[in-house]
Amino acid sequence: MAVAVAAAVACAGTGCTVIPVSGPYTVNDAGRGDPLSKPFQRMIATPPQRGWTARETLEGLQAAMAAYADDPTILPQYLTPEALADWTPSGAVTVVDDGLQFEHDGTEELQKVTVKAKQVARIDEDDTYVPLAGNWERPFELVEVQGGGYRVRSLPDGLVLTRSDVERAYRATKLYYLNGTQDRPVVDSVRLRLKPTETYAKIILERLLKGPSAALQGAATSSFPAGTKIESVKSGEEERVMIDLSGPLDRLDLGGEDALMMQIRYSLNNNDVAKGRSIWVMVDGEQYSVYQPSSEQRWLDNSGNNAYYVSKGAVHYMTSEGPGGTVPGPAGEQREGYSNFAMSKQNGLLVAAQTSTGISVAGLMSEAQWQEVIQGGVNDLTPPSWHRDGSLWTFDRKNGVALRYDPAGRRPPERIDAPGLKGLDVTRLRIARDGVRVVVTTGKNTVQIGALTVTGGLKLGNFRLLTATVVGDEIEDLAWRDDEHLLVLLKSKAGQILNEIDIGDGEITEIPLKDRLRSVVALNERVLAQAEAEKGKGSKILELNPDQSWTAKIDSDAETPLFPLG
Repeated sequence: MAVAVAAAVACAGTGCTVIPVSGPYTVNDAGRGDPLSKPFQRMIATPPQRGWTARETLEGLQAAMAAYADDPTILPQYLTPEALADWTPSGAVTVVDDGLQFEHDGTEELQKVTVKAKQVARIDEDDTYVPLAGNWERPFELVEVQGGGYRVRSLPDGLVLTRSDVERAYRATKLYYLNGTQDRPVVDSVRLRLKPTETYAKIILERLLKGPSAALQGAATSSFPAGTKIESVKSGEEERVMIDLSGPLDRLDLGGEDALMMQIRYSLNNNDVAKGRSIWVMVDGEQYSVYQPSSEQRWLDNSGNNAYYVSKGAVHYMTSEGPGGTVPGPAGEQREGYSNFAMSKQNGLLVAAQTSTGISVAGLMSEAQWQEVIQGGVNDLTPPSWHRDGSLWTFDRKNGVALRYDPAGRRPPERIDAPGLKGLDVTRLRIARDGVRVVVTTGKNTVQIGALTVTGGLKLGNFRLLTATVVGDEIEDLAWRDDEHLLVLLKSKAGQILNEIDIGDGEITEIPLKDRLRSVVALNERVLAQAEAEKGKGSKILELNPDQSWTAKIDSDAETPLFPLG
């Protein structure tokens, strides 16, 4: 007796997998063992079947959406001709949680089904992953077709993927561009879809050529000239990565070469692709530049990692054991009425502090003096924040603009427009150490991320909501930990909370607390906090340990821990 078996064959570079056509499946696909790629699973969707119910048809449609980028021929088979004519896959990708719910209505000939889920995020067309929360639902009408089975009569534009679909086929990816002074890389976090026909390394570099996402538009730049193309990315002999480019690259532009190689190696190595390998870049078949893993990396941040603190109005430096001496000049002298201290970049270190009449600055020299450089009451100005170019920033809440003071120019503060913050109650402004990103708090419990854009003049722009805390909670402090993470100190009904937030995907990690904190600062691995000391001893300085416990570095009479550009 003969048995006929229907099967689909999925070929993925190194082999083929036979898949029964009774439903959607995933297969292990390209990338296993390839140093330039990442292993992933690919969804194999199947056409609608005659015996399927309306629900099974919609489940098949969702699987066809997950597989659409690899095989766009299946999804149209789920739609009526009219629906197919009106539908386009373009637009943002909607990401919902697993476990879709279906509510049915209608007749056998016309099924009405509402699909419900929790919304997780959206992936914009520029590959930005935007975390979202709330309920998602979509009504569908399905018509019975001759011979059995159903087709969808209308479909909104765009694709809908589940959380599992995204985890299976997408990778969180860090792309690297340049800040305005081109002295430091700026990381741009996106989600890239893997492809069975290309290595992850080539996908990264092709996306890198497209330029920054909307979050950094007009703020970060690229060293790749327009018209540059990625011809190939291969693993060469002797642990080499061979990249062949084409386009108008100037082999004599050594500065451009250095920046271009930085973008390439950071974007590959910091995504765990080609790590530890040399990178050889060719242009039109001729050698352009070579990066060796042991090469000097001038792009590393040089803002300094010395820690400081304030005691009785005087700024002190910290040692590895804890307390240190006072800094030279007036900043190291005890005084009242000065608060919200901030330190500039390590080279040419300046101290800023807020008073009842404005913001004053002092150098760390014996002959220096405190000088008021920005006027305004404590309730009119946000605490000062230093930019890596040496300028001092605050937000003028009264007039709804940012103020920038350049100590080198010795001119009155420059007014910087912030159109995205118009009408909002801005309570804090902090500039990241990359010199591009900006975080503000608005009201008592909202955090927004933006950037210093330069297109059409310097502005605070590109703002988007990062997180809004629960009603009744209040933000007590926040600080940049590194270019990708913020620390946010919250007062909630349940007690005090310290959250680390990934600005790329909004993921929140809670840091355990034992003492009540008043402020927090950070610089990469180091986190310092001001906490309440025992009765009669004012406050103390704590440091976060790798195991997430805290150690007291200074037991009493210590306030406001500081890092340069913090």
